[in-house]
Amino acid sequence: MSQAAALDERTVGGAITDDHTVEFHTRGLAGCIDKLTIPLRQGGVSVRWETPHHGVEIPMACAALLYQSAQETLTNVFKYSQATEVTVRLAAVFHGIRLTVTDKGVGFSSEGQALNCRKHGYGLCLMTMAVHEAHGTIAIDSAPGQGAQITITLPLD
Repeated sequence: MSQAAALDERTVGGAITDDHTVEFHTRGLAGCIDKLTIPLRQGGVSVRWETPHHGVEIPMACAALLYQSAQETLTNVFKYSQATEVTVRLAAVFHGIRLTVTDKGVGFSSEGQALNCRKHGYGLCLMTMAVHEAHGTIAIDSAPGQGAQITITLPLD
């Protein structure tokens, strides 16, 4: 299969997709999120990973929310950021797990971004609501010309 065909298979309408059931048990959360970065890599974006050196047991609901958040975030990077580099970081934190996606792209005005669905679409808004419903936190740090960083922290207890 050509790279263009593989890219088309992994993106639909500009959104990064995964056409298989999420394989948390065989690939782990990091492996599943890494599959989402394939269209970025094929587009020439350098993808860096930082993960814990030890295994962290993550409940399925928490892993699914982090995966969906990564999918939304990486889709936005793919569609809008014009990034040259992306760093994906999974880290164990006190009683929780943190996902951070940082891109070196064009950035955006993050003031009110997550709550202003009518102006910017529903992806970040819905992701923010889902994270808050799970008693987690989300921080969106971006400015035009400065890239973006989205940090999601979920409790594990």
